[in-house]
Amino acid sequence: MAISEWLDRREMTGFPTFSFEEVRKAFPTLSAQVISNELYRQNKLRRIQTVHKGFYTVVPMQYRDRGVVPPYNYIDQLMRHLRKPYYIALLSAGVLHGAAHQRPMKMAIMTTLPRLSAVNNKELYWCYRTELPKDLLCSTNSDTSIIQYSCAELTATDLVQYSQHIGGLSAAATVIEELSETLDFTKNGRRILQVSTLTTLQRLGYILEEITQNTTQAEILYSILSESGRQMKWSLLTSEGSDSNCTRNEKWKIIVNKPIEPDDIW
Repeated sequence: MAISEWLDRREMTGFPTFSFEEVRKAFPTLSAQVISNELYRQNKLRRIQTVHKGFYTVVPMQYRDRGVVPPYNYIDQLMRHLRKPYYIALLSAGVLHGAAHQRPMKMAIMTTLPRLSAVNNKELYWCYRTELPKDLLCSTNSDTSIIQYSCAELTATDLVQYSQHIGGLSAAATVIEELSETLDFTKNGRRILQVSTLTTLQRLGYILEEITQNTTQAEILYSILSESGRQMKWSLLTSEGSDSNCTRNEKWKIIVNKPIEPDDIW
């Protein structure tokens, strides 16, 4: 059996991703160089795509023209290969929750430190936490596996905490507004408090109340913060800029040092 036939069989049996080592085990009589040459040829033919050094996916016919498979189809298998926990985050998670106004160019993947090296994939964008809150994750089916993504409340929190990765708080506010009907901090708010910074939640509360006019969720979040016993301190809305001659929001202890202008989504 040729490697090309082996690839066909992988695709037909529902296992389109594979590692270099799996090919070597399947073809023990072939040298590593011969296998590398053949995989390089199959890549050039857009039959397979390298999604990580030594890790590949077969390219289905519908994606053959571009030679690029949507990351949804291989991200779970890739992270298992890397032995790293993950969840789809930020704007990419927003899309999975139905917030499609801000469509990202790359899929944002949250994983744990230390940072990954030698992951040269133009379809993926990496963010890091010291630990992932597994109880705040949702799952859904892709074409090839089950994928994990942040719940609506964690998505909103991450959008604020990692706003520098998505173009700023205006972009974050746009998605948070689209998530309005999905958010329910009575369900996950106390857990969110454990995995986020107090400053992030102050900023989120301010955005919910003053920018997206979601006073219901803002009040729930405010009650959770008040009951926690953690005292809010004055914080800049954004780390960019100074606090001179700025409006101050007494309730959320936010120094409004930059305007937030979400896109009109209606």
